[in-house]
Amino acid sequence: MQFLKSGNPTLTEKIFNTSLADQQQGVMTARGAMNKFGFLFLMVIAGAGFTWHLYYQGKAQTMMPLMLAGVFGGLVVALIITFKRSWAPFLAPLYGLLEGLFLGAISAIMNEAFSARYPGLIMQSVGLTLGVAVAMFLLYNFRIIRVTERFRSVLFTSMIGIGIFYLATWVVRMFGVQMDFMMVGNGSMLGIGISLFVVVIAALNLIMDFDMIEQGAQMGAPKYMEWYCAFALMVTIVWLYIEILKLLSRFSRRD
Repeated sequence: MQFLKSGNPTLTEKIFNTSLADQQQGVMTARGAMNKFGFLFLMVIAGAGFTWHLYYQGKAQTMMPLMLAGVFGGLVVALIITFKRSWAPFLAPLYGLLEGLFLGAISAIMNEAFSARYPGLIMQSVGLTLGVAVAMFLLYNFRIIRVTERFRSVLFTSMIGIGIFYLATWVVRMFGVQMDFMMVGNGSMLGIGISLFVVVIAALNLIMDFDMIEQGAQMGAPKYMEWYCAFALMVTIVWLYIEILKLLSRFSRRD
């Protein structure tokens, strides 16, 4: 089933195929998946609001461990959900809360760092993320952008390229090689171009996610896959927000 290929590694044909044997609790619907995504979004807001409040209450030392818990805890929970999809109803809300702790902390730090040069950085990043998500949903819903085999191939190749590039950047930094254009806030045209490209790929990945959810519902995937798909969408949204935040911070350095 070639139509079930997605750029999001948490949504693949194998995931739905291996889930069809477990439908005792009913089948998933696209509406159900989106409703559960809304719940996860509230969990992210709750976690983000908490660490944001700690920072501006002068409790940065308390906030930092929570931010690290959000980063590493969120990664661990995401990996568990990916391999144990039936646990998604229990772990997906925890993932949302952990990601919220991280996003609230990093947003507060960035907001303070760019308060003079770009006082509206966080609000614009949040607004653009939501705007892009809604725009991608409408483009998919009205079939303005159609998920074709070529679309999937290009997006999947781009995702692999981004992953290899990030991995290579991390490796060279381990050996003390600094790539200034990749530093957050660096306003070089190369850095801006890379960030813009990644934002576009993350946005297009939402199209693939929406298509996967629709196809999964049509295949009659089990009910718990609503939570799994909501989690997968949240993964993309978090990625998109971080990349938009980085992109706007780079623009702020342009004279």
